[in-house]
Amino acid sequence: MTRVALIDDHESVRLGLEAACAAEDSTAVVFSGSNVNEYLVWRGSSNRSPADVVVLDLTLGDGTTVSENVQRLVGDGSSVLIHSVADRPAAVREALSAGAAGIVSKASPINEVLGAVRTVASGELLNNVEWASAVEGDRAFANAQLSVREREVLRLYAAGLPLKVVAERLGVAYSTAKENITRVRVKYVEVGRPAPTKIDLRLRAMEDGILGATDENPHG
Repeated sequence: MTRVALIDDHESVRLGLEAACAAEDSTAVVFSGSNVNEYLVWRGSSNRSPADVVVLDLTLGDGTTVSENVQRLVGDGSSVLIHSVADRPAAVREALSAGAAGIVSKASPINEVLGAVRTVASGELLNNVEWASAVEGDRAFANAQLSVREREVLRLYAAGLPLKVVAERLGVAYSTAKENITRVRVKYVEVGRPAPTKIDLRLRAMEDGILGATDENPHG
């Protein structure tokens, strides 16, 4: 069961998504509110676990920025799916750069929105028409886009942890972690930035802001 939180300052949008999720056996809406603060207060009030996926409006009416909202939610342990009219490519790029796993248009059929939730819940990056539109003309942003899980595996592995320990920390099978690193290497090759060694992966992770220069070195 995928636990979903809905954050949108338009109640009608939230009610529609709630109804759609309620009709699905695989999703359950655990929170519905108008801003990120409400959600985090709800989280802390009874020590509830973070939602698997937060469906977040691109622009809320409380003065917060999309980067701020995405970073707070990702830092809290949730994957973030932007639900937007998708008419502000720069803001969408900002959200994706901040760690959002993808974007789905508010004009999309509800089955596509639910499909996007399932994709993001699985730890994959959502590559769709809205995503392509947001990054069009900005190839530097589009280069080597990694899924949320791939970034997590790369960050720990490039910091020097053995792959077996990385898998244990993330609660995944060793084979899954190994597959993620393989996919990361393939993606870097595809954009002309090969990373055949662990040292190379560390450099790529630092270049892309996934790993800080002061993190453990790969020999640690």
